[in-house]
Amino acid sequence: MSEVKIAATLRSEFGKGAARKIRRDSKVPGVLYGHGSDPVHVTLPGHELLLALRTPNVLLSLDIEGKNELAIPKAVQRDPLKGFLEHVDLLLVKRGEKVTVEVPVVAEGELAAGGNLLEHVLNTLSVEAEATHLPESVTVSVEGLEAGASVLAKDITLEKGVTLVTDADAVVLQVLAAQAEEPAAEGTEEEAAAEGAEA
Repeated sequence: MSEVKIAATLRSEFGKGAARKIRRDSKVPGVLYGHGSDPVHVTLPGHELLLALRTPNVLLSLDIEGKNELAIPKAVQRDPLKGFLEHVDLLLVKRGEKVTVEVPVVAEGELAAGGNLLEHVLNTLSVEAEATHLPESVTVSVEGLEAGASVLAKDITLEKGVTLVTDADAVVLQVLAAQAEEPAAEGTEEEAAAEGAEA
């Protein structure tokens, strides 16, 4: 679990105009909440935050004008076209505290021969873990799985100290049989071509 230190500043101006001004300065408006405290509005350095958020469930050590807080990203808004960060919600955490987060599911290995397809029914698993030891992902081996096989949430091995929150019987991955070509469709195209030539 990586911990990234970022300096943040408190902000007192709100609204779309203020947010646009912050983003023009290559910074990102954010809100820090949790532990029953009032939300704290902050401004974060855009490039550093973008790099940090490449790690799922990254632990941020925030220096807010001399006060240190630990937080994890809870909601990230990005520009749908350009992809830059527009706003981030951060959840306050403490060392030793357990939190529930979504972790990406990574499949590894080769399916059994036959051109079958692997479908990710769930791209993430909901798990509970200590705030300073959150897993970045969970890895599932699909080596040799045949068509019709599926992997349930309870089949996935989690790191020590990580508890599954997703329904244990939920299907996470399944192997779909390769689709056979439909000769009827090809015949129809050939007939249409022949009719076109006659015309």
